[in-house]
Amino acid sequence: MQLQRLHEIFSAKLSDEDFSKLSEFIYHNYGIKMPPVKKIMLQGRLQRRLRELDITSFKEYVDYVFGPNGEDEVIHMMDVVSTNKTDFFREPIHFEFLTTVVVPEFVSNNGKQSLKIWSAGCSSGEEPYTIAIVLSECKEKYPNLEFEIFASDISTRTLQNAIEAIYKENRVEGIPLNILKKYFLKSKDRTNPTVRLIPEIRRKVTYARINLMDESYNVSDMFDVIFCRNVLIYFDRPTQEKVINKLCTKLKNGGYFFLGHSESITGMITPLKQLKPTIFTKL
Repeated sequence: MQLQRLHEIFSAKLSDEDFSKLSEFIYHNYGIKMPPVKKIMLQGRLQRRLRELDITSFKEYVDYVFGPNGEDEVIHMMDVVSTNKTDFFREPIHFEFLTTVVVPEFVSNNGKQSLKIWSAGCSSGEEPYTIAIVLSECKEKYPNLEFEIFASDISTRTLQNAIEAIYKENRVEGIPLNILKKYFLKSKDRTNPTVRLIPEIRRKVTYARINLMDESYNVSDMFDVIFCRNVLIYFDRPTQEKVINKLCTKLKNGGYFFLGHSESITGMITPLKQLKPTIFTKL
């Protein structure tokens, strides 16, 4: 690409009018709030798309997004817009509850049925893989335990990263050494130190792209547990309530629902009863 064209792309500015069009579209279709203070952030994140498409102005980009061939670009746009921050074994109280309450109760009540868990807003896979590791450890105490994990996100880019299950070594710092040795494989390339989940854990998780703002979810299963942690913080309260209620249509009666530590259902009308902070059961 010519230097002059690169300069035009990097100096492109997102106008208030174009920002308003994009932010309203993102909110109404994906529930993500984009107040004016995020204009510079959005501009910076989308400049990469301008470069890849060889587009030199945001006006041209906005016209492309809303044009007849913009549907595929919307997916790419949401890949860079959505924030994906997660860690292995984040909020450990949830995994403790899973192993000390959910699993014993499920095993005693469901015989050889498979425990089904949905990780909604799974980002790059750390949450569903943590669940898979925790439940694999539970099998030592409950050998009849079978489980299936379904994980979804809006970002195709992070979903691909999740499927590959390769992480920088610093992402697994703090995980107990016995767990690391048992479930992670070290790369041979020490110039780029990475780890990968073992195949047995990767096979336990199925991934799909789902927009939580859709009217209904194209998911056939009913779940015993739903994790939806640190996802709703990007939505306003009415949208949060709608999403929680839609997710609950896929949660079995008596099933468990986990929110992130900064999220709550206070003041909402939902079929959930709080058991502990951020831990709920469906009535």
